[in-house]
Amino acid sequence: MSTIVRSSAAYAAKLRLELSERNRAFAQKHGLPSQLSYGSSPVVVYSPCGFLHGNFFPESYAAIQMNPAWKKRLSKVHTATSALPRGDRRWCELDSCNSSDALLMNIFCCPESLNERMQAMLGIAPAEPEFGVKARVPLVEGKFDRTEVDMRIGDLLVESKLTEADFQSKSTEFVDRYRDVEKVFRRRELPQTKTSYAGYQLIRNVLAAYAMNCSFCVMLDARRPDLLEQWYAVMRCVKLADLRVRCKVLTWQELSETLPEELQSFLDEKYGIRLGPVTPYEFAHQREEAL
Repeated sequence: MSTIVRSSAAYAAKLRLELSERNRAFAQKHGLPSQLSYGSSPVVVYSPCGFLHGNFFPESYAAIQMNPAWKKRLSKVHTATSALPRGDRRWCELDSCNSSDALLMNIFCCPESLNERMQAMLGIAPAEPEFGVKARVPLVEGKFDRTEVDMRIGDLLVESKLTEADFQSKSTEFVDRYRDVEKVFRRRELPQTKTSYAGYQLIRNVLAAYAMNCSFCVMLDARRPDLLEQWYAVMRCVKLADLRVRCKVLTWQELSETLPEELQSFLDEKYGIRLGPVTPYEFAHQREEAL
């Protein structure tokens, strides 16, 4: 477990550094209001400016402003405000260049993104995305865990990842409170220590998909093979065949192939999400570098 943690930390740090460098150049090139966080690995945070926001593709941001539910998501307060310079407004989580939620909204709020290719890739019918959805995951005592799911679109639940270190860990006692954990998983084979389960967010969201009769997809960066390994470590423990086929993983790089060209260019310049998935050779090379 400790080797996995060190590997994940290395991949996450490397991607955070790349995004910081890219976004400093991006903000300077386009004259976008932005600031750097404090610390040895500064993060670029953007301020809204009129009809634009440097962290968002213009068409996506315009659509967000027209949708009250989407716009409300922008006001989610940043949890690390002490590391950010003071300004005229409170910094929000989606102001950060590292925000996976902002990346998710950049893609799915763009009016032309949900085309037939995207729908086929996700296995969904046309539907309006919902962000920060409260899932109802049954607990053994008859109550529910209403932890947020990053996005729901039709009958698909989505967890988005970018620079996050992992899928979190949770105590054994906490996870065992879920009503269906024994029914859905080969519990003893889940990645775990004596006191906790790794991949908690995956476990919870698979249970949410089972309870809500939904599908589930993790969206992550192809430069994070560590997260892909964590995904497979949990998914191989799903006992129910029909549920297992409803669970999938896609990279932002794969998704980008279905998007409008201008949005593809934006993602490439700002995030380094270039067309086409990373090859297995590149995965292996990145892993060697991180270790």
